Amino acid sequence: MHATGQVASHEGEPVPDHSLNAVLPRDVRVVASTPAPVGFDARRDAVARGYEYRILTRRSASALHHRTQLHLSRQLDEPALAACAQALVGTHDFTAFTPTETDHVRFRRVIYRAAWCRDGDLLTFRIEGDAFMRNMVRALVGTMLEVGRGKRELASFAALLAGAHRREAGMTAAPHGLTLVAVRFAATQPNA
Repeated sequence: MHATGQVASHEGEPVPDHSLNAVLPRDVRVVASTPAPVGFDARRDAVARGYEYRILTRRSASALHHRTQLHLSRQLDEPALAACAQALVGTHDFTAFTPTETDHVRFRRVIYRAAWCRDGDLLTFRIEGDAFMRNMVRALVGTMLEVGRGKRELASFAALLAGAHRREAGMTAAPHGLTLVAVRFAATQPNA
């Protein structure tokens, strides 16, 4: 998985981004460091997170973006994918979309927005919710792709949202197409 919108927190005063970047590997960069309220925790205080899963849908894979996009050369039923995304909006039990062996004790999540968007050869799944479990977005994408390929009915996908067992859902999509694009905080927190 990749991240363009990750937020981290630490105790103490803000540190200049260039100082932090000097000690980080080249593929990790801090773009801003700002003060936060005492006790702020970037993970616990988040009220929403947004992800994108990118799929390149053409005959040839990309030489430049093969690390950040899944390549599929076959046709997908995009109206069926859109219907799956619409079914996700609301509060559901996502047990079917997280590993069976898990530390999670709460499987109900609220999805605020979910949609598939086409831009040329790029098909992107965008989702925002209150919280996500490990592999949840990738399992959702893998199962929706089964619907898009005609291997699963929309009704079967929607039924999974009632707390079905993981074995009832589809494969987990490859990790390289997934990117964390946003973390949202309450109005009194940074990045609101």
